[in-house]
Amino acid sequence: MGLKAGRGDEMDLGEIEYALRETGLSPRGAFHPAAGDGVPQLAPDTPARSLVLAGNAGPQMWRAFAAARADSGLTLDQWSERVLTGLAARLGARAVFPFERPYLPFQRWAQRAEACYPSPLGLLIHPDYGLWHGYRGALLFASAIALPLPDRRASPCASCADRPCLNACPARAFDGGAYDVPACVRHLATAPEPACMDGGCLARDACPVGRDYRYVPAQARFHMRAFLRNHRFDAAA
Repeated sequence: MGLKAGRGDEMDLGEIEYALRETGLSPRGAFHPAAGDGVPQLAPDTPARSLVLAGNAGPQMWRAFAAARADSGLTLDQWSERVLTGLAARLGARAVFPFERPYLPFQRWAQRAEACYPSPLGLLIHPDYGLWHGYRGALLFASAIALPLPDRRASPCASCADRPCLNACPARAFDGGAYDVPACVRHLATAPEPACMDGGCLARDACPVGRDYRYVPAQARFHMRAFLRNHRFDAAA
């Protein structure tokens, strides 16, 4: 699909979503930024009038990234940056990322863009995807793209009385209000068990929402090992 940069007001959300899916990423909602949203400008005196989130829901992104990593050895952040920066150039947009500093409020943007809510685990939960989703970047546009009415379905956690996620963690790292990262990391670093390291977080897996979008084993292992590598210093806390 040969999209051209600089199309301005001709840009259509459906075209942007199609282009994202071609890369292996999933469109994750959009909104028109307002004061207080923390959305950066495209350039001095050029505000962003539309923001489209890009990420993953289920294993689709993993397949695209795994294929690229096999050929290039890119990290997930490097792959995300390469894909979205290239796509932004084609669309006449600016790409921004949750891993660049100073950190941008992607969780706030997600809650503006679609039906996402904080869960007892601290992760954002979606009515369809459950906890099996994420955000890899956002595209900022100078034009006000026509958007559908926002999805404002209620949080699945609001009607979940049992909350099995809170009782599934062997490290007791979740209490419904805070996430004890050091306790989680100590458990993984000192007594890693295949159920956690090979299948993914047991608390996350205990959530009944979005089971069809659960990560495949290789994807779960990748994220668990990346988490432990990035937080191992917390084990001594």
